[in-house]
Amino acid sequence: MKINVFPIVSSLHEASYINEETKKLLDELEVSLNANIEIVSLDKLYDGDLALILIQSGGSEQNFLANLAKFKEPYYLLTYGTNNSLAASLEILSYLKDNNLKGEVLHGSVSYLTSKIKGLTFKLKPKKLGVIGKPSDWLIASNVDYKDAKEIYNINLIDIAMDEVLSVYNKASSKEVIPNLSFDHKSLHDSFKLLNTLSQIKDKYLLDGLTIRCFDLLGTIKTTACLSLAYFNSLGITSTCEGDIPSLVTMEICNYLFSNPGFQANPSQIDSDNNTIIFAHCTLPLNMTNSYTLDTHYESGIGVAIRGKLKEDKVTIFKLSRDLKHYFVSSGKILENLNEDNLCRTQIKVKIDHDINYFLTRPYGNHHIIIYGDHEKEINDFMKSILE
Repeated sequence: MKINVFPIVSSLHEASYINEETKKLLDELEVSLNANIEIVSLDKLYDGDLALILIQSGGSEQNFLANLAKFKEPYYLLTYGTNNSLAASLEILSYLKDNNLKGEVLHGSVSYLTSKIKGLTFKLKPKKLGVIGKPSDWLIASNVDYKDAKEIYNINLIDIAMDEVLSVYNKASSKEVIPNLSFDHKSLHDSFKLLNTLSQIKDKYLLDGLTIRCFDLLGTIKTTACLSLAYFNSLGITSTCEGDIPSLVTMEICNYLFSNPGFQANPSQIDSDNNTIIFAHCTLPLNMTNSYTLDTHYESGIGVAIRGKLKEDKVTIFKLSRDLKHYFVSSGKILENLNEDNLCRTQIKVKIDHDINYFLTRPYGNHHIIIYGDHEKEINDFMKSILE
């Protein structure tokens, strides 16, 4: 991420002290954001992912106005807690609002500024996610308003007909992009053919990710998308099954924040006494496991599914609601990997840190997203910056 900063300071303040304060703030943000932050001239300000106007001191208001015509909306005013930086920024923001111009003051701890800036950069960069087919018939609580996805997250949802996928599939090759897999040859052949098909669809529409009504494939081309989605997600191409759009948006956020979309899984069994839950699904990002085998898709007994083992470590469970304005998040820990015959192929038992009755009283659909690490605070801070 490239963040450009244009500083404004009053001539009344001592430059060396101001620059020392500025360097301290920007250095801390650079580390926290894992970003490249650079002070630039005004003509280079908008060449990066985000442009910040650093108000370094009180008395900067007229200098800001002198350059107003060269700035672009929205005006993000970065401040710190000394030299009347905040006071000047509030005066500038008041002027902007009085003139119906969009702007915001960025002020607070490095932790707060980090989440705020992550939210801004996520919303500033348009994302294009494909919806192949439509949500599966049983996902009756998983439709979303495409307009909300655009307005809240700057995500464009693109409808793609399943017939187009089938047409491309009939002409596609079966190039093996994952070497040395051992399984039924015909099933692997068909899975790789579908993977190459979806790669062509992704490239044609310039997609950042996709979801597919995958159960329709069972009766048409006699294969599943489990391997394709596992592979895409391991490359950072956000992908969900069953046409689940809220899960797709949830995973896109995880991918942005943590460089991993996460494991899309069904809650399968809940133990309220021990606050544990068993999650299971037939696909899993290949980079979330060091050990996996191939099996058939659970419900149909055909195709290629992933039976992976996850680290018994801290995790975070995250899911957006269908209106994309509410969410559930809880830290937890994987207690064990299971190998039951009556569940989807990858199975984990997780101890949830928050009250597990959320799942029994007001869940946001069935699929939830699981990522490694305790990221509850980061997700809460990020979502607050997005939704406020």
